[in-house]
Amino acid sequence: MENANVNPFQEEEPKVLIGTLEQIDRVTFYKRTYAHVAGGVLVFILFEFLLLQSETIVNFALSLTEGFKWLLMLGGFMLATNYAENLALKTQDKPKQYLAYGLYILAEAFIFVPMIYIAMYYTDSGLALLNQAAIVTLALFSGLSAVVFLTKKDFSFLKTGLTIGFFIAIGLIIAGTLFGFNLGLWFSVGMCLLAGGSILYQTSNLVNKYTEDDYIPAALGLFASLMLLFWYILSIFMSRD
Repeated sequence: MENANVNPFQEEEPKVLIGTLEQIDRVTFYKRTYAHVAGGVLVFILFEFLLLQSETIVNFALSLTEGFKWLLMLGGFMLATNYAENLALKTQDKPKQYLAYGLYILAEAFIFVPMIYIAMYYTDSGLALLNQAAIVTLALFSGLSAVVFLTKKDFSFLKTGLTIGFFIAIGLIIAGTLFGFNLGLWFSVGMCLLAGGSILYQTSNLVNKYTEDDYIPAALGLFASLMLLFWYILSIFMSRD
């Protein structure tokens, strides 16, 4: 029989991390990863445009920003995020990884509906404000990514600080919702710093965590950090408009 000599208890081959590969293979992985991040941004814009065309979806999303409903919306988003990230990381099946990435992008697009809608129709600058926030976000994302590649520094040490910071942020968001106080400009600034740290950490992971076939989960992680940064930069721009 063809599989007679196969040992069912044979250990899987150890993963070969990107940092141990030849330069040409690393460059190929980076190109694939950032191409998928760029593709994710384009799909996000498409999803956002389609969602904003539906008055029902817009009204429903706006209704979820009130009180406890906002916490439920954030909880649902976190569940979708966790499911997508786990699915992308735990399988090597590319269709499933793309499904996970698409699910995450759709969840991001939906949670952005209220903010994008308000920015477009209830601020003086409208579309110009969105463009300015997007340009600043992409500039910061590119600069922080360049820091990792140019310095070749391992930023994995940021993981503990980022975890603590995000738990504190979630606690503040819950407290603000429950007790009805505005977190204000400085909270958005602090979240931008956390998002920046997350970009450094995720970019560092490209070398120290992923293999050459993991460009989709790597792109998902970077896209998540990029959108977090965009959310709070847009918040800052809207607060001054």
